[in-house]
Amino acid sequence: MKGSQREPSRPAQPGTFPKCEPERSDPQLARLCVDFPVSVVLPAGGTGERTGLHTPKQFCLFMGRPLISYTIQAFERVSWIQNIVVVVAKENIDLMMDIVQRFQHTKVRAVPGGSTRHRSIYNGVLALGEEEEKPTPNVVIIHDAVRPFVEEEFLLRIAVTAKEHGAAGAIRPLVSTVIATTSEGYLAHSLDRAKHRASEMPQGFTYDIICQAYQMCSESDFEFGTECLHLALQYCGTNAKLIEGPPTLWKVTYKRDLAAAESIIKETLSKSACIITGGLTLAASLAASLQKVVGSLDMELDIIPDLKGDNARYLSKKYNFIQISVEPFSPCEVEAIVVALESKNQALLHPVAVIWVYLSTAESSISRRGAETPTLMDLALAAKLHNIFLYGIQIHHSKDSERWERSVLRLAEITSALIQERSPALVGQLLQA
Repeated sequence: MKGSQREPSRPAQPGTFPKCEPERSDPQLARLCVDFPVSVVLPAGGTGERTGLHTPKQFCLFMGRPLISYTIQAFERVSWIQNIVVVVAKENIDLMMDIVQRFQHTKVRAVPGGSTRHRSIYNGVLALGEEEEKPTPNVVIIHDAVRPFVEEEFLLRIAVTAKEHGAAGAIRPLVSTVIATTSEGYLAHSLDRAKHRASEMPQGFTYDIICQAYQMCSESDFEFGTECLHLALQYCGTNAKLIEGPPTLWKVTYKRDLAAAESIIKETLSKSACIITGGLTLAASLAASLQKVVGSLDMELDIIPDLKGDNARYLSKKYNFIQISVEPFSPCEVEAIVVALESKNQALLHPVAVIWVYLSTAESSISRRGAETPTLMDLALAAKLHNIFLYGIQIHHSKDSERWERSVLRLAEITSALIQERSPALVGQLLQA
């Protein structure tokens, strides 16, 4: 039940998913504005050889979704991005369109790629110029389909800088020293790590520059090149402005990176929850006690009486709900939450955890646990079909203050673990706090 500890070598935690509006606490960032058309090209034609999997990594599933869907979501949430062209191998076009439809991606168009990375990107750039319903973009952002944690704040910097300088690219400090070897396998020389940087994604270009660069580049560039910024410099004389990016720009390259990405998303989803009390005094008291305890577990809880009126907004904001029900036993309250979440399609992109906390007030009610489990299991199995994970926890309200505090602490630990792990194996079970 306990969340695993983060390994030292694991990629950095992005903190939150990309937001619809970037935070403007930085005065310089607050002056930036995107008032011009911006489009995105996501090359996704790789075979994923380094992951050692039969499925290309961009289509590998975790938490019920392919990796590329998470990356698309990061861009679709940005209001000023008008459309996204995903470039995939011809044999994967139907698969890509199925993903677009299943997860209701609205800004995406899939086009066939080429035999190399540059040929695929060029196909995507050309497709942007052929859009009938959208104007040709002023700026094109190129990003890897397997970098799902790009943040809007950084995209804003890339887009505005590209518009001003013609090209912009993300860089990161080198982690390891780069060396050159001789043909015999001996050291030739090493680079000064302090003077060099790793070129990352995203990169941004004005449409005319990236299009012209590809029109002018050689067959050798198409066949062996990988750096778009170099093409802009060599063929258009455009020296890209480089911006140091956040550590969240890491790329899913190996099989272990898929597990790291899933862990990051689970951790991000578990940062907050909404407690529904039904307006009952005893439930509100338990909610307040639980709120104090989970603060030490790095989780924020919002307490509301119901999900009606203005409180209905939580159905679209939260991925974790805790319904506290007080005797007598009734499934109607938690069933209403599940129905409301289904109608909002909130679990379409990420699984939603709903925890039904059954607060008993009499010692005899503990023995009735067996009769309640089938009802919970039936609800949970139906909810699971909609990507909603329903769990149950029973807690007895004790008049002994020390015993009650231990029970609340145990409740907080179980709740936090369920939300963090989102374990399908525990769906429908009634646990004891």
